[in-house]
Parts: sequence; C-alpha cells; structure tokens
Amino acid sequence: MELLEERIRKDGKVLPGNILKVSSFINHQIDVELLDKLGEEFARRYAGQKVTKILTIEASGIAVACATARYFNKCPVVFAKKSSTSNITDDCYRTSVYSYTHSKNYNVIVAKQYLAKTDNVLLIDDFLANGSALSGLTDLVSQSGATLIGAGIIIEKGFQEGGEILRKKGYRIESLAIIDSMSTENGIKFRS
Repeated sequence: MELLEERIRKDGKVLPGNILKVSSFINHQIDVELLDKLGEEFARRYAGQKVTKILTIEASGIAVACATARYFNKCPVVFAKKSSTSNITDDCYRTSVYSYTHSKNYNVIVAKQYLAKTDNVLLIDDFLANGSALSGLTDLVSQSGATLIGAGIIIEKGFQEGGEILRKKGYRIESLAIIDSMSTENGIKFRS
C-alpha cells in the first residue's frame, strides 16, 4: 500500500535491533485518517468473507481493528488481554505470546463468551515479525473452535521468519507494507 509506505519513509524511525518506530502515527499517537484508510484496505482485501469477529491483541492492534470493523456489518472487535483483571472470570481461552519489542512473555486471555464455534474470525495486528503474537491469536481461535478467515497486518518485517512460517501453515496473511530490509544506515526497503 503506497500511502502507508510513504508515511513509513517520512515518519518511521529505524532503531537498533530491527525496531521500526511508528509511534508518531500508528501506535502511540494515531493518525485516524490513515487508520481509516488501512481499515478500508483490509476490508477490500477480505471482501466477500463473512467476518463475524475481529480479534487483535492489546494494545497497538486495537485502533486498526476498530477502523477495520467499521467496514464489516455489525462486526465487534475482541482483543486478547495481556493481564487478567478482577472483572474477568476464569472461563477464558489462554495462550502465551512473546513480545519482541518488550523482550517479555505475556499470558494473553480472551473470555470464552466472546469467541464461539460459529464465529468467522479475522485477525488484525500492527506488526508481524517473528510471528509470536499472530501464532498466539491463531491458538485462541483454534481453542474456541471458530473459523479463522485470515490475518491483516499493517507492517510485516519480511526479513524475519514469522510471515513465512505462518503462510507455510496455510494461513492467509494480508500485509499492507512488507519491509525486506531496514537499517539506520540504509533506511527502509519495501518488497515490490
């Protein structure tokens, strides 16, 4: 998606350790107009699919999941929580997810009442690198018995193995921008 690639070139910052900082427009400060266009593009790519739930993981995926849900008729967004709270019962699907950015494992949960066997689930997230978050979300869908439609990713780090591993497992993944390489010296190169 050319619009997204241009914005990443303009405002994205490559940090040491293969970190791409997009906090000025995606995951700290949010450009709502851009997010709406990203949601519209995910809806275009999954047009004709009977999506009944959009599943993401807190926190950065929530905004783009909500923008995407606007384009699917009466489709709620469910997000996997990274910590249990007093208002969540033990009746949850649970999985473990490693955060590359935070160098930490999270035990994520979704209350069983929000994912059913009858659901057709579209996964949405901001980044795909090693694939841990997406693998965790696919595990939650599998536990629920719901049907996984596919995944929409804003930015995929194509030079890391997550996307390739998940595609080999048969998952449909639609990434709006795929980065082939990035460094502080040479900038960002996108897959054409």
